[in-house]
Amino acid sequence: MTPTPEAVGRLYDDLLEAELEGGAADPNLHIGYWDTPDSPVPRAEAVVRFTDEHVRRLHVTTGDRVLDMGCGVGGPALRAVDLTGAHVTGISISAAQITHATHLAKSAGHADNTKFLHADAMALPFPDSSFDAVMAIESLIHMPDRERVLNEARRVLRPGGRLVLTELFERAPRPTRRHPAITEFCRASMVSLPNADDYPALLHRAGLRLRELLDITDHTVQRNFRELADLVGDAKGLLFHPRDLVGVPEFGCFLAVAEHP
Repeated sequence: MTPTPEAVGRLYDDLLEAELEGGAADPNLHIGYWDTPDSPVPRAEAVVRFTDEHVRRLHVTTGDRVLDMGCGVGGPALRAVDLTGAHVTGISISAAQITHATHLAKSAGHADNTKFLHADAMALPFPDSSFDAVMAIESLIHMPDRERVLNEARRVLRPGGRLVLTELFERAPRPTRRHPAITEFCRASMVSLPNADDYPALLHRAGLRLRELLDITDHTVQRNFRELADLVGDAKGLLFHPRDLVGVPEFGCFLAVAEHP
């Protein structure tokens, strides 16, 4: 059963509440990026680097308008402001995330350069050609209709504007029977995984021109889940345990860059 946007919103409301009760919320909810699997870079730095890999591909500068589609609690949006001087609008289906992101932006002195809205990426509340670039960091995995989301991204992009996104996916060759850890991850996290081979056609149907499609698995997921497993140890009450995905070769991550013609 495909989760509804409302269910995903409640999931992230609850996760944020639990984090805040534990002391603090991580401003970045995504995986890390390492140059090599054995890089000495700590995970906290690698997570920021993952954001940077998106931002540098947006091709934006001071005064440009960026949409962060599935912005979490605002860490990547604030990083994009710091790196580019652009104005970033973030949307999330989680009202609690939006409240927290707005607070973080104010605390960072970026209240004038950011705006955070409770909104659904499948029905964006913006006019056509509102943005110079759109980024979506691991967020489409929660959205039940990718083609609709990509159509919306194209609609709000100006001609020549870029969409930069990452998706978790199942790599080829895929076993006949899905690994149970992937099944549990998808169920617990309300996630659906795409087929990377289908993405060029998916972007084309949405009216977007593919510029780059990279399998970045070796730089991201396996190291990420190993470190997360060490970090959480034997903690109880997790949605899933990261150690279950360590060494699952078909679990991967790709990065795509597309352009509004």
